[in-house]
Amino acid sequence: MSRTILITGSARRLGAALAVALAKDGHRLAVHFRTSREEAEATVRSIRDQGGQAASFQSPLSNLDEGEDLVAGVVQHFGSLDTLINNAGTFARKTFDELTQAEWDAGFASTAGAAFCATRAALPHLRASGRGRIINLGDSMSDRLGVVESAMSYYIGKAGLWIMTQTLAAAEARHKITVNMVSPGVLGDSICDTPVTEMPLGRYGTYDDVIRPVRFLLEDGNESLTGSNLHVGGGWNLASISGAA
Repeated sequence: MSRTILITGSARRLGAALAVALAKDGHRLAVHFRTSREEAEATVRSIRDQGGQAASFQSPLSNLDEGEDLVAGVVQHFGSLDTLINNAGTFARKTFDELTQAEWDAGFASTAGAAFCATRAALPHLRASGRGRIINLGDSMSDRLGVVESAMSYYIGKAGLWIMTQTLAAAEARHKITVNMVSPGVLGDSICDTPVTEMPLGRYGTYDDVIRPVRFLLEDGNESLTGSNLHVGGGWNLASISGAA
């Protein structure tokens, strides 16, 4: 059964790949962006050119009102919303003493903060659908506290997203909403300098590595699978907690 899916931060890279792939599965896609309007519109065109349904929606997602406006626009356009994928995140590869105030704020606000705003607004619609899904895109360090050499506020935000995942999974099960996390490791286009020789799998992650478990979590019949974190990092960061991508 097709879904109406809002993916935050889906103008480009992983978010766009998710949108295109899920549209091919017959779902209706709301492509969210903050500033990347041209990329978002290109993603929507790509989906429509392949016969899919998609529209783009702009929002900073910096407060609850903006979350409400975003979700209201999606529902007005598509008529419903039953799935939210929180993918947005700003990564500044700087050490703690190099981060500016703006970069520190953006790392947390674009991850846990944006997810909070979008999720609060989406919840009434997900509950009403009777088949709601929330999928949070994490990181291989999301559920492991340890040394983070750079982009600290980003990783703090992703750890917060894991806490949010578990909390909402417990609270929303009675509304037939599942809440799970999918956590990549180092992707081929990740903003990092981690050599491939440090990848236990022998290669960097791919978009398909992330798309497959997302598709699985969207399937009807998986109502009991909630509160989980599916690691798709090929073993990255599982053997050691010292360092992050």
